[in-house]
Amino acid sequence: MKVLMTGGGTGGHVYPALAIAEIIKNNIPDAEIAFVGTEKGIENKLVSKAGYKMYHVPIQGISRSLSPKNIKTAYLVLTSPKKAKKIIDEFSPDVVIGTGGYVCWPLLQAASQMGIPSVVHESNAAPGLAVKVLQKKLDLILTNFEQTADLLSTDRKVVNVGNPLRLKYGALDKDSARERLGIDKNKFVLLSFGGSIGAKGINLEALEIMKSFSSKKTDVLHYHASGSRFFDSFSKRLAELGLDGCENITVSDYIYDMPLYMAAADAVMCRAGAMTLSEVAMLGKPAVLVPSPHVTDDHQYKNAKVVADRGGALLVREEKEVEEGDKNCLEALAAVERIYSDKAQREKMSRAVSGFARPDAGKMIYSEIIKLTAN
Repeated sequence: MKVLMTGGGTGGHVYPALAIAEIIKNNIPDAEIAFVGTEKGIENKLVSKAGYKMYHVPIQGISRSLSPKNIKTAYLVLTSPKKAKKIIDEFSPDVVIGTGGYVCWPLLQAASQMGIPSVVHESNAAPGLAVKVLQKKLDLILTNFEQTADLLSTDRKVVNVGNPLRLKYGALDKDSARERLGIDKNKFVLLSFGGSIGAKGINLEALEIMKSFSSKKTDVLHYHASGSRFFDSFSKRLAELGLDGCENITVSDYIYDMPLYMAAADAVMCRAGAMTLSEVAMLGKPAVLVPSPHVTDDHQYKNAKVVADRGGALLVREEKEVEEGDKNCLEALAAVERIYSDKAQREKMSRAVSGFARPDAGKMIYSEIIKLTAN
């Protein structure tokens, strides 16, 4: 089988694509898989690390405000499918699979025009622009949230399968993960991060938690990923506060073995991208969710509210501009302290968030792809 994958711009689009590729390779070891993205997107780093071939098409997102940038975007929307067709002709895939974001638009558009079986997986509760535009041209739409189907208006096949996760998620229980990391089983482990490139708001909220909570608790271990963009400034501020010498606080720019650290955690503070929520659910981690206020259609808030309404997380609504020590930082601190101080609450949240896990997602996704390509 030859599979052409596309999806990028953020890790939230790339990781599902990599997970689907892993699922296919696990079932068909000799499958030939390649990816299509943009030249400057984060997909280049992540895909190359996974060992797949990478093609490029010129495309960019639409600015929500009036901007001269949209003139170029309109031109690329018209011309990029032609370049995508050349990639399809060269690779000759049996199926084209997208995972959302503007990056997937040219390839899925070209595949639908060329009669190549086309699939999109929509991770978010509310479908993105690319999926909305392409929905009536695709052969198969896979969803993470059940309610996504209600927001689509297509007669094409829509199947709720959950989110595809890398096989490492769920491979270790908490005790095994802690043994591997050398963490005392009696410690309370807090893991915080702001996505693949970091987030200023999450960093400031984590800083407040370190200052007012983590550094004062001998039974707490706090691991935080600041993102490479913020690592130097975060480390500098940590030193200014006299917290850089705290043995129970570990700061890095990026956590490469996230499944291991998340398995070891008692609680997680993070954004509410669909992939992150699925990882949290698979491992049953009580979470403080701080949706990014900067994403299109506020989709992270919509994702987080679904989980919080069922008791699986505490939701902190972040303002677009966060300052050190402000209301958002104090609300995040209060949420972490609440989870820390109430073991019964943690257990209840763990059960609730686990209800969103789909251990069979990989099996279902593979089955649907095989049924489509067999026709």
